[in-house]
Amino acid sequence: MTVAFEQATIRIAKPEEFAKLQSAVEQAFRLEKVERFLKQLNRRGIRIRDFDGVLALQAFEAVAGSADGSGPSARQLYQALPLSDQAQMREFYLSKVEKVELGLRHKFKKLYQYY
Repeated sequence: MTVAFEQATIRIAKPEEFAKLQSAVEQAFRLEKVERFLKQLNRRGIRIRDFDGVLALQAFEAVAGSADGSGPSARQLYQALPLSDQAQMREFYLSKVEKVELGLRHKFKKLYQYY
């Protein structure tokens, strides 16, 4: 008898803020924008898995073209989330990081290094 792993579902406590941040992350990883996103991180020396560094850089706003201050920043949205929502957002972000096309991952291999 084999039992498959099934991730537990954790309810999102602040769905509005979570959805806005999730949308910003998805925007950055769209095919037509991901290379620009990676170039921006590369120029600043931010590793792709450093979610806090990405938030501090305002990389999501720069890629989406929403760095004009008209709404809350991705960092502000993230900080407004409770710890459980933050953990789920980091997991969502890291899943997007791993789905980047292999050619781009090779081109920006320095960003993907663990050390």
